[in-house]
Amino acid sequence: EGGQLSEKVRQNPYSVILFDEVEKAHPDVFNILLQVLDDGHITDSQGRRVSFKNTIIIMTSNAGAQNIVEPKHLGFTSATDEKEDYKRMRDGVMDEVKRIFKPEFINRIDEIIVFHSLSKDNIKEIVSIMLRTIAKRIKAQMNIDMETGKEAVNHLAEVGFDPKFGARPLRRAIQTNIEDKMAEEILAGNIKEGDSVSIEYLDNEMVIKAKQLNPLQA
Repeated sequence: EGGQLSEKVRQNPYSVILFDEVEKAHPDVFNILLQVLDDGHITDSQGRRVSFKNTIIIMTSNAGAQNIVEPKHLGFTSATDEKEDYKRMRDGVMDEVKRIFKPEFINRIDEIIVFHSLSKDNIKEIVSIMLRTIAKRIKAQMNIDMETGKEAVNHLAEVGFDPKFGARPLRRAIQTNIEDKMAEEILAGNIKEGDSVSIEYLDNEMVIKAKQLNPLQA
């Protein structure tokens, strides 16, 4: 049989291929990537030529991540300050990229994109997206309408964000503060099918209130 990569591409020639944290890849993987990026094809263990001409290859890397989490300007910043921060951060990241990856590899990449660090507004939007997903799920499963207040969203954004890990801790924060508490209330019979639930952050505590379904409306 062919290798995992070549076999997948042979069966699905129009593909998007993602190499996550590519800096951790084995040297053999880089050798294969060099061939793909240079020639547009590889030959598998069965001697079959597998074309990558219809694939898009995306590689992510944490190279230079420290430059992204380093403190920026304190207080209010102008658009010029933000541009300078980004340029300084990007230059630091690219220096690290050039240190980790060989020139012949970097030169075969069409474009390198350095993302901006997440802002507070970005984090709040991610929280809102996650909460909407939960609300849709609980609506479909138990016909429960769930609404989350602004202060609750702000609190989740605060406790669920880590400069080193970005938005990844948000999922755990939402599970602990929202999903687990909702499950406890449902098991206790305080929230029933068809109820409307509001979630607020009051007096340093996440408060879940359920508006019971009117029996006459059932």
